[in-house]
Amino acid sequence: MSSVLTANSIVCLSEPEWRERRAAHEARVSAWLTPHQLRASRGEKHPIYDFLFSYYAFRPAWLRRWHPGPDVVLAGESAREFLRWPEYRATIDGVAQDPTALRASRREFVAWLRHLLEAMRERPPFFGCFGLHEWAMVHRQTPAEVRHAAWPLRFSPDELAAIVESQSVCCTHFDAFRFFTPAARPLNRVQPKRATVAEHEQRGCLHANMDLYKWAFKLAPFTPSELLTDCFELARDIREVDMRASPYDLRALGFTPIAIETPAGRAEYERAQRAFTARGEPLRERLIILCDRLLGV
Repeated sequence: MSSVLTANSIVCLSEPEWRERRAAHEARVSAWLTPHQLRASRGEKHPIYDFLFSYYAFRPAWLRRWHPGPDVVLAGESAREFLRWPEYRATIDGVAQDPTALRASRREFVAWLRHLLEAMRERPPFFGCFGLHEWAMVHRQTPAEVRHAAWPLRFSPDELAAIVESQSVCCTHFDAFRFFTPAARPLNRVQPKRATVAEHEQRGCLHANMDLYKWAFKLAPFTPSELLTDCFELARDIREVDMRASPYDLRALGFTPIAIETPAGRAEYERAQRAFTARGEPLRERLIILCDRLLGV
């Protein structure tokens, strides 16, 4: 579903129109949120589908809320319900977001994010990491130290270590690299830091494309919910491939491993990586447009 956000345009939605959009959004996210909430009520954790709710600090209830984004006027008396958020103002034709309500501290973040997204757009993608970051996160750990200890590994610790040490580890994503074990960090060709994210982040990285969801919700409620949800769906699909390519054995959950320890598995991973990169590029452009709008460019 496409967002109504475009450059230099104003869209006026009648009450039936924006209610229909809101209902469509709620139905779309319910397909993901309802199973998550049922698992939570039973005390169950899914290593793939619950990750986006545990790792990213954006509550399911916030994802369910519909927001139209800037330059969209909501007509009808019921639109006044949106005035409970400080980012909305009453207009002659209805209710709309006011980008000038963006705090100065958040403007600094938006400017930084815009620079990051543009740097990623200009930097060539890299497709040679083959998902070894998940392997580096358990490299030479004891069974008690393994992060997802509820699920078995496909190899013994010594076999897993041999696979990692025989490959070229080249993770460019700081938020993955920071979870590398101490034994794995020196094996990485680059040593990304929080302060150097914009120098290393590149659009071929699965985690960088997952983080489009993070950037989308950090711009909320100005992010059109259709864009936010598109980013969430991409991140969810990436997480599935990410864990299938990991050393964990999730066949009991119906997920066939992508055996990146083999040439065929590495080729399968790269195909998925390229497809996710292609899906992420238009989402990144929409986020850049949103940043420009919030910065008054």
